Amino acid sequence: MTAQRIDGKHISEVIRQEVSEQTRKLKEKGIVPGLAVVLVGEDPASKVYVGSKEKACQQMGFYSEVHRLPENTTEEQLLDLIDRLNKQGSIHGILVQLPLPAHIQEKAVIDAISVDKDVDGFHPVSTGNLVIGDDSLLPCTPAGCIELIKRTGTEISGKHAVVIGRSNIVGKPVAMLLLRENATVTICHSRTANMKELTKQADILVVAIGKANAIDSSYVKPGAVVIDVGINRLDTGKLAGDVHFDSVQEIAGHITPVPGGVGPMTITMLMQNTLIAAKRINGIKE
Repeated sequence: MTAQRIDGKHISEVIRQEVSEQTRKLKEKGIVPGLAVVLVGEDPASKVYVGSKEKACQQMGFYSEVHRLPENTTEEQLLDLIDRLNKQGSIHGILVQLPLPAHIQEKAVIDAISVDKDVDGFHPVSTGNLVIGDDSLLPCTPAGCIELIKRTGTEISGKHAVVIGRSNIVGKPVAMLLLRENATVTICHSRTANMKELTKQADILVVAIGKANAIDSSYVKPGAVVIDVGINRLDTGKLAGDVHFDSVQEIAGHITPVPGGVGPMTITMLMQNTLIAAKRINGIKE
């Protein structure tokens, strides 16, 4: 068996076309979705991400603002900017690029963003709504993972899903989303004693641990859907996921490649969240 590749790039483009069409219809009502991205400092990876988000806004027909602030920006200055963006009518989504400089408290910044404009889905209220099953803007990478699984034609309901990783950004929220889809969910992490025994039961395996090629075919049930969230740069300069692709593709049913799997979905789901926020803020039913 050779697994079918889940083409995140293609799926992302399909969703972007859908978002662009909905944006065009929204503009006919005089509403232009607006996204503000805030970058503090000179982190090279963050600069690339922010540039990609800016480009995506142009592609979708969104209004966008990018606020590039110096490394020595104070927490008070950043919170003042967020307060202005919270009140700005042309902005429906606010994203502060992480990580922040050490002198700025990440939690204070996330908490300051209006829940209605929390397109990253990181605000405690958004997280709470996710856990209890209330409507909220969903964190982008976990939502992208669910979308990829669904677009393989896989029925999530009733399946055993195993998530390796328990971060607040991916592991925990993707587990909650799988539970919302009526999967039976197991979370594994660095202290899990019998990990292979658990992962080999998984109909759906989501891996988000940040360690290159850590999960090989010995962890995978034949025919499983494998979603690799990891992006790691090897000494050779090449990118690799957390899953050892060559061995796992020989046993899995579907698998995401790295690059070209989960990665393209994250910014696409951010655009979709901004569109949803624009509709909700303007009282338009989806």
